[in-house]
Amino acid sequence: MIVIGELINASRKAIKAAIEAGDAEAIAKVAKDQAEAGADYIDVNAGIFVGKEPEYLKWLVETVQQATDKPCAIDSPDPKAIEAALAVHKGTPMINSISLEKERYEKLLPVIAGTDLKVIALCMSDAGMPQTVADRMTIADELVGGLLKNNVAVESIFVDPLVQPVSVNTTFGVEFINTIEKIVAAFPGIHTACGLSNISYGLPARKFMNRIFVTMAIAKGLDGAIINPLDSSMMATIIAAEALAGRDGFCMNYLKAFRAGMFD
Repeated sequence: MIVIGELINASRKAIKAAIEAGDAEAIAKVAKDQAEAGADYIDVNAGIFVGKEPEYLKWLVETVQQATDKPCAIDSPDPKAIEAALAVHKGTPMINSISLEKERYEKLLPVIAGTDLKVIALCMSDAGMPQTVADRMTIADELVGGLLKNNVAVESIFVDPLVQPVSVNTTFGVEFINTIEKIVAAFPGIHTACGLSNISYGLPARKFMNRIFVTMAIAKGLDGAIINPLDSSMMATIIAAEALAGRDGFCMNYLKAFRAGMFD
């Protein structure tokens, strides 16, 4: 599983305050903690700072990369902010995210085309949020097709079929999971990813539901997630689910996690 650590997001009060204060030490600690907990990418988001996002996003990338050797997931729909962050990023980052929404697509595609950047392809269009597997696959086909035609390698694409709360519509969970299976079958070599916690929005025992949901999604082929890697129960669940899904040779990751005391 490719884990994208979600905690450096300006919508969180502590992160907002650290960015405003230029508190590099606080940001560095969150980055280090996530990396040590198993994050493969550190997501950086400064989207609440209208007019200052490029400046702050650049600073976040520099601060994170001074603290850890993990690449960043540059989280913005604004190409100017992304380009500012790319200018200082070392190694190959991930762009979070491009969608089929016309304005966003047309602005971001030139930034991504012909590069080795990793990119989350979000199943959203100007028609609104997809409801069914068919809706998601229609968007995914066009979105992935466009990226491939613009020389983005299939293995650099992470399709996000868009998680929506089951408290709103009880079919949203299964529609997402079945889309994962179809995407993996339709595009050999492609990756899938999601911000999965939205599935439990409005419900009690959210962490428990999130862990069950990620297990079901991994069984269908999910291989990336934007999560809190400091949630040790979630990380343990992912490791066990990958072993059960046949994606952990000789259960080596599972055994390593057991020896580290990750399981009860």
